Amino acid sequence: MFPFCFEWAWDVGHAIFFGGFWYAISILGAGMTFVIVKAAYDTMNDSKDSHH
Repeated sequence: MFPFCFEWAWDVGHAIFFGGFWYAISILGAGMTFVIVKAAYDTMNDSKDSHH
């Protein structure tokens, strides 16, 4: 199912499918990266106004 697989063909169907697939994967990766960086930043800068 990846572009580097042997079944890959350069046609519109594959381009649309993999375009949407990699778009979704990149959004999930960016979100996970943001959450990890934000958690690390909040952990290092522990404020006294913690709600937990």
